Amino acid sequence: MALRIRLARGGTKKRPHYNIVIADSRNPRDGRFIQKIGFYNPLLPSDHADRLKLDLEAAKAWIVKGAVASDRVHKWLAKAGLVKARIHNNPQKAQPKKKAQERAAANAKAAEAAA
Repeated sequence: MALRIRLARGGTKKRPHYNIVIADSRNPRDGRFIQKIGFYNPLLPSDHADRLKLDLEAAKAWIVKGAVASDRVHKWLAKAGLVKARIHNNPQKAQPKKKAQERAAANAKAAEAAA
């Protein structure tokens, strides 16, 4: 069984709240889950105490059993010091695209000709 620690959406249209659940990765996002270990309310201010509640002991126990956290939940667990933060690095994404490189080359050529 591929266990995931992930968000399950609840609430009405335009008023979401999320439960942090342990679920089989093959189940639908809002479908069957094994255990609810917390909740997240994105509508509250970021410094509000009730914006994020997470049972760290339960999360730690499930990680030991092989559960893998989704990206967003992993960030929260890393912030709590439970797991190591993921480092994302894609140096190719930072490179200018083809047209921008052509413009830069043309500008450099024009500056060279002017000098």
